[in-house]
Amino acid sequence: MAGRTERSTKRSSPMAGRLENRTAIVTGSTRGIGAGIARRFAQEGANVVVSGRSETEGRAVADEITNSPSPGEATFVPVDVREPDSVDSLVEATADRYGTIEVVVNNAAVQTETGVSDASLEDWAFVVETDFRGYWLTVKSALEHLPEGGSIVNVSSNHAGATMPNTFPYNAVKAGINGMTRAMAVELGPIGIRANTVNPGWIEVERTRAELEGERYESLEEIHPLGRIGQPADVAGVAAFLASDDAAFVTGSSLLVDGGRTAVMEDETFLTYSNDA
Repeated sequence: MAGRTERSTKRSSPMAGRLENRTAIVTGSTRGIGAGIARRFAQEGANVVVSGRSETEGRAVADEITNSPSPGEATFVPVDVREPDSVDSLVEATADRYGTIEVVVNNAAVQTETGVSDASLEDWAFVVETDFRGYWLTVKSALEHLPEGGSIVNVSSNHAGATMPNTFPYNAVKAGINGMTRAMAVELGPIGIRANTVNPGWIEVERTRAELEGERYESLEEIHPLGRIGQPADVAGVAAFLASDDAAFVTGSSLLVDGGRTAVMEDETFLTYSNDA
């Protein structure tokens, strides 16, 4: 191949009305990927409940949605997904305001920089109760309101399939989320509710932006076949698809959103090829 071309950053545009008359709870949507999903859902017509532990950040996201040039419907409801009563309050507040709940997006997550040998019981509980048990509790609480045609979108990670040291138990939990999604798909499919997982790779959010500077950022982009790391909007587009009728026959699936990173076997071989392209 002669001559290297500029890598495209074009993303799918919101499809106006695709999620109209649907109400979506998005946990962990006060910033980052969750906030991106909340914005996309509102642009596609959904009533969006922004939720998380930070009231200041959560209300800012909801206000941004409702005050945008093309305003959507959004409200903020605080939640700590580690607490069953807090989850129940989130669900009831949503049902009271909007009547039904058609979509649950589980995105709330925390991460520790610990390994198998040095992770503490407190680390384990912090991650498992937030990133794993919280997903189950939210779906369990919302089930009485989810109608036939409802959709569950669980946000996991590419760590579910390949990982690195010192990301335990985060990486173990992310693999577990894929299993949880399959269980939900099998058990809830007969009543018309779909469940799928989105597995993002490197996404530029607040935390990763602080970690990646200068050459580190550039070198990370280079080892992605698409030549860049992702943005929250990249994940949001896939989540919107899975929540919509366009995915009416998709359930129990885990979709990678990683710019092809997981497909690369050897970085040096790929970089040689890419630089010659």
